[in-house]
Amino acid sequence: MLPSATLSTQRIALVIQYLGTHFHGWQRQPQQRTIQEEIETILEVMVGQPVVLHAAGRTDSGVHAAAQVAHFDAPDHIPADRWASILNARLPDDVLIRASSLVSPTWHARFSALWRRYRYTLYTDPCPNLFIRPFAWHYYYEPLDESLIREALFPLIGRHHLAAFHRAGSDRPHSWVDVQAAECKRDGSLVYIEVQASGFLYGMMRLLVGMLVQVGRGMRSPLSFTEVWAKEQREQVKYAAPAKGLCLLRVGYPDFPFPPEVWYDTQPALTLATLPERSLVI
Repeated sequence: MLPSATLSTQRIALVIQYLGTHFHGWQRQPQQRTIQEEIETILEVMVGQPVVLHAAGRTDSGVHAAAQVAHFDAPDHIPADRWASILNARLPDDVLIRASSLVSPTWHARFSALWRRYRYTLYTDPCPNLFIRPFAWHYYYEPLDESLIREALFPLIGRHHLAAFHRAGSDRPHSWVDVQAAECKRDGSLVYIEVQASGFLYGMMRLLVGMLVQVGRGMRSPLSFTEVWAKEQREQVKYAAPAKGLCLLRVGYPDFPFPPEVWYDTQPALTLATLPERSLVI
């Protein structure tokens, strides 16, 4: 391979899926397994020098992604659409590149994004299920009323200062968030909470869900939930939902080069309603 300094470069965008179970989050960290480190290591071998992979957002330890977006700059001797197959041939089984594409040199996975959408999944059946366990919080202690959760979510839509749901340790200078959508729906014993916003605070979704469960159980009213974040009562937010139920569902851009089938809804919603009926075979 020729030294990369002698080649012109191009900017490549990736749509990435990963199972966060065995990762210490997205961002590269010393002595820890991270998604960024896994992909950058392969890129360095292919390009011949260190490559920085910029993501739309940093997911925490144990959090999944159905359509994370990232970009990197590389010599243009490899066609942009081939990077997906090149990386997939070398990546471990818990990381997958859905597609790769050429983008403008000024396009940025983080700064060009208009919004991010997260989904949190709760499984409320008392009977555990091995095929659901890696992707949901098995919460069966009390019935959850999704209508109360939905009522609590509605006032969140808009621009708000959500310091109550901002974990310590973030380098973000403020807690303002533009929430564009907030939904809760039930499918049998599965409850889904989805929030779409311009950006998310460190730990925001897991803290949010932890308190919404209290609302769903009837321990806290929807009005009380609103007062907590409106009055910035951080001391009232004591519990974070487990990471395994959280998934970065998708990221939105004004000029995204990928078709919707690549990125729009690529975490199949877990469902029990579509399972075949039990039958006795003789």
